[in-house]
Order: sequence, then structure tokens, then C-alpha cells
Amino acid sequence: MNSATAEPTTSDIRAVRSQNAPEPVGPYSQAVVHGGWLFASGQIPLEPATGELVPGEIEAQTERVLENLSAVLQEGGSSLDRVVRVTIYLTDLSLFPRVNAVYARYFSAEPAPARATVEVSALPLGAAVEIDAIAIVDA
Repeated sequence: MNSATAEPTTSDIRAVRSQNAPEPVGPYSQAVVHGGWLFASGQIPLEPATGELVPGEIEAQTERVLENLSAVLQEGGSSLDRVVRVTIYLTDLSLFPRVNAVYARYFSAEPAPARATVEVSALPLGAAVEIDAIAIVDA
């Protein structure tokens, strides 16, 4: 496609589907790739094999979310080290320091991604945390 003369179309968008991340709980892709960028949908703490929420404290839930996100990124040709933007959604912002401690283990490369963290009233399936990301696709 000659970017100077043609508009992008939906045929330029590639959906990403990882067997190592849970199936979407609605009508959306785990991620889409377009123009050298991967846009990952929010991941919640679902076990990929069962589709069930991970039991336990927020640390275990955050780890599962980041493992799911990592699987989607890898399937799409990227990685956590190539993430440029993250949004964290929490149902209880007082859990932020605990989520942040887990997050720091997964996002240790410099520069760290830009990030926003927001408190929401509820998340799908009763999850306490959801994380989405935008990443550069490997060449």
C-alpha cells in the first residue's frame, strides 16, 4: 500500500489470537496489528485453559493478567519490552501499590511504558484488575 495515495482499510488490520491467553468474553479480538503497532485488548485474570477467574489475592490476579497480555503480545509479534502505553483498570484503587509491585517485575526494561491507572466501578466477570497495552510490532 502506498501510504501517500491510499487510505488504510480494514484489510490492513490483522487480528491476533493466542492459544496461551483466554478466549475473549465478547465480540472483540485479543489484539489487532496495524501499521507496525499492536493494540491489545484488556486482559483480565482468566486461566486460559479453563476460562475461570484466578482465585487469590490481587498479586496472583495481576500476574495472570500480565501472563495473558504477554502471550497475546508474543503471538502478535511483539513483547512486554516493546510496549509503549499501558492502561490499568482497578475496582479498588487502594490495591494500586500491590498491583504496581507485580507490574514492576514484568515491565523492568527502560524506558518504561507510558501508563494510566484508573479506578472503575466494575470489570467483566467480577475481575479486580484489567490491563490493556499498545506495543511496537517486531520487524
